[in-house]
Amino acid sequence: MAQIRYLNTIEMEAGAIRHLAAGCASVGIRRPLLVTDAGVRAAGLVDRALQELRDIEHVAVFDGTPSNPTEAAVREALAVARQNNCDGLIALGGGSSIDCAKGTAIAATHEGPLARYATIEGGSPLISERVWPLIAIPTTAGTGSEVARGAIVIVEDGRKLGFHSWHLMPKLAILDPDLTLGLPPSLTAATGMDAIAHCMEAFMAPAFNPPADGIALDGLERGWAHIAIATHEGRNVEARLQMMSASMQGALAFQKGLGCVHSLSHSLGGVDPALHHGTLNAMFLPAVIRFNAQADTVVRERRLERMAAAMGLGRMDSAEQAAQALGEAVKAMNRRLGLPSGLAAMGVEPSCFDRVIDGAMVDHCHKLNPRLASRDDYRQMLHASM
Repeated sequence: MAQIRYLNTIEMEAGAIRHLAAGCASVGIRRPLLVTDAGVRAAGLVDRALQELRDIEHVAVFDGTPSNPTEAAVREALAVARQNNCDGLIALGGGSSIDCAKGTAIAATHEGPLARYATIEGGSPLISERVWPLIAIPTTAGTGSEVARGAIVIVEDGRKLGFHSWHLMPKLAILDPDLTLGLPPSLTAATGMDAIAHCMEAFMAPAFNPPADGIALDGLERGWAHIAIATHEGRNVEARLQMMSASMQGALAFQKGLGCVHSLSHSLGGVDPALHHGTLNAMFLPAVIRFNAQADTVVRERRLERMAAAMGLGRMDSAEQAAQALGEAVKAMNRRLGLPSGLAAMGVEPSCFDRVIDGAMVDHCHKLNPRLASRDDYRQMLHASM
């Protein structure tokens, strides 16, 4: 039996940040810690949020979130929160800030190292309703972490682990496309491809969840139609809104599961934290789509052909034909957006493949792929993505 849950409140429109103060009151946050990063602060978005919070007694700010959130950053954020007697969290930024805030929500109310609560360590049931309430305000359109129950954090031993609990889902998500208008083209492209990867992998995942399938397919159609416009016409509010929707929809859908794209990108991102997660997803998509073309559920339910139709690629007569067309379309879109041509262009060396495969085999997404990958399968995907 499928379990289907859509839980939080979403405010989505231009100017939606005006709901922030009322949102704090609605979820019981009186002294928030605003978790963000230096780039978001430099862009003036922290000041914009603080202006909306001007009537709240005290707001503390932590702007030390790294590009890939770490347990060290979580502990630093928690120290600021303790010093300021905070009772809840506002995450302002991309997926890294939102995931850092989720890690802080756990650490604030649960003892011990974060790894204890990681999904692959069996820690999900240990995450309780005691976590601090969280409001998420994305400033990118990619991860969808504002409506997701999961977070990715690099823990103390260097592993990049997933944390999943419905208690981690933000109580309120504020999606304001105005906050993304200043996002550079390169980051718009990389985060946008992250959203598209979420929609595609969630749709290919074998779990039975028809609502998630519909959401993913619609999100893919919106994202594919608007990502180039948002990248090259950054002040286009409509394109920015559509990309925020695609991002949100991808995350609503991936409660079904993801797959090999994310197993590989999580692992490689742990090996080299400087690599951007969304860009890695864009590199891995073609090879994983080809691998999934032989999966029973993908073939039987014509999943690749349906994705090709949503992307305007025309009618496909087989999964193999669709896989070829989809892979070529993703590579062409990567070129159009100015993304790297492959892993080699990102500085990845084959010498790290064994470590990447080790991590992919134990990643929480590994067994959720429609076709179970072996070590040799992963190696072939890595070589094909170079």
